[in-house]
Amino acid sequence: MNSKAFQLTAAVAALLAAGSVNAEANKVFSYTVQAHNAPMTVDVIMKDGKIANILTDSRESSGVGKFAIADLSKKMIRNQTVNVDNITGASVTSMALKYAVKKNLEQAGADLSKFQSKIAKAPLNDSYKSEVVIVGGGGAGLAAAASVIEAGGTAVIVEKLGYLGGSTAVSGGGYNAVDPERQNRQGVTDSIEKHYQDTMRGGHNKNNPELAKRLVEEAPGTMHWLEGKGLGFGPKVHTIVGGLYQRGHAAQGGGFGYVNALSRFIKAYPDKVKVFTDTQAVSLIKDEQGRVIGVEGKNDGKTVKFFASKGVIIATGGFGSNVDFRQAKNTGVWKEVKLDKDIPCTNNFKASQGDGLKLAEQVGANIIDLDDIQLHPGGTPKTGIMSSWPSGRNRIFLTPQGDRFVNEDAARDTLCKAIFKEGGKYWIVSNHVKYPSLDYQSKNLTIGEMIKLGQAFSGNTVEELASKTGMDPKKLKAAIQSYNDAVTGKVKEDSFGFKKSTKDDQPMTEGPYYATPMVPAVHHTMGGIQINTNAQVLDKNGKVIPGLFAAGEVTGGVHGSNRVGGNGIADAMVYGRISGQSALK
Repeated sequence: MNSKAFQLTAAVAALLAAGSVNAEANKVFSYTVQAHNAPMTVDVIMKDGKIANILTDSRESSGVGKFAIADLSKKMIRNQTVNVDNITGASVTSMALKYAVKKNLEQAGADLSKFQSKIAKAPLNDSYKSEVVIVGGGGAGLAAAASVIEAGGTAVIVEKLGYLGGSTAVSGGGYNAVDPERQNRQGVTDSIEKHYQDTMRGGHNKNNPELAKRLVEEAPGTMHWLEGKGLGFGPKVHTIVGGLYQRGHAAQGGGFGYVNALSRFIKAYPDKVKVFTDTQAVSLIKDEQGRVIGVEGKNDGKTVKFFASKGVIIATGGFGSNVDFRQAKNTGVWKEVKLDKDIPCTNNFKASQGDGLKLAEQVGANIIDLDDIQLHPGGTPKTGIMSSWPSGRNRIFLTPQGDRFVNEDAARDTLCKAIFKEGGKYWIVSNHVKYPSLDYQSKNLTIGEMIKLGQAFSGNTVEELASKTGMDPKKLKAAIQSYNDAVTGKVKEDSFGFKKSTKDDQPMTEGPYYATPMVPAVHHTMGGIQINTNAQVLDKNGKVIPGLFAAGEVTGGVHGSNRVGGNGIADAMVYGRISGQSALK
């Protein structure tokens, strides 16, 4: 275990010793297991034959794996049992933790039969009533719930996972919005109209103009609304990959930052919002006039009905992880690529299965543009998760041989098409400018940890990096030089169309150099439920379905055939907030 984990273990042991307990009665047992993102060392502190504490050095995702570890550890300690249910949506981490705890108990010589009691669950009622029922507790659903609270209403969140956050929790969290306060400090000129034009251009003008317009108009105010909920954004704007312009805001804590801020706000109003996790919505309930008045769900085999006097909001995310469904709909921009299981997905697997589309279809909703599927260049090979994605500036895309092959500032579909043309795998090369030290954090891992896990390679010289990665050193050197020529102004624009676009662009002139292997991964599904600018769901005739609303990735029309980087979280927050307001009217 690393030094931080040992320090933590020592601190806990010291606290236990500080009381009336004999310090010699406390023993620490350690076991390392493969978790979802990386190996995880689990320490179990035993006292008088009981589990006194469980500590880990996990690199699991905040709000997902880390939530599972915290929740299950608490249950195992409180109930002195390892017979706890996996957290739905974090089963790999759950099983890894339980296995490690069992192994530690075996090391301690404990009788495992004494740690097998089942925890009783509180029974649910047959039905619940509120003004609004929100299906899905990801980013859009949480924004909707917060909006309902502010409007003085009540809501129920029905979430099939064992936690809130959905795919938002594992996203990068970049947010596009015009923000003169930050942009002016950097000499960046922007406007709502320019953001709108970039959104339409990025979506190849297939977007619904009205939806795109409202997105960009509401994005600044919604960002400040989130700041009022305790979410911090960095002081500088940047260009998110595929974002097309310097209006990207980095949320503190990444995607989990949104989940954390909104969840804390919602928890402060327990009389206003009730959350039901591990509850799968299976159908919508309509009255005799055809108005949607509720949701029927399943929780541990029990049918539970959730009635809404004002409206139902579908906020269940996209379908990027549903391999069969996405390939069946893959007749658009990626029709030449087989989007089978060999193409990973960046999203939360269970949160991106397309459940909301089926619910909406039951009541006649119009489902549009399902062939519009986006791939992101930042997938980790095999898993698709973006734990090793070197986002931002000061890095170049190279073929396996070491040649540059694309403008790194291009739209996401352009980047991914270029990658597939080169065989589907590529390197991202950077240096100490991007990673000042081995302890520099990139997503869930430091660059040093990425190197240890084989997710990155380093070299003090270009030649050393080339020898470790199999790239041609001459090609690698030439690639770095072509990038340097652009960012130093030696050339105004290189042969790929790349040019220095921010003051942060710096040349790579000395080591250490780093290379990260990456692959394209399914990232966003732009098609979905057709809505209007008030987030009301429309039927096949373009008429509003009374009582039904939708927000976030489950909807279609906002982004066209390619989502601009940084507009996805903005969409979830903006239309999530709008849906809550509209449902209460």
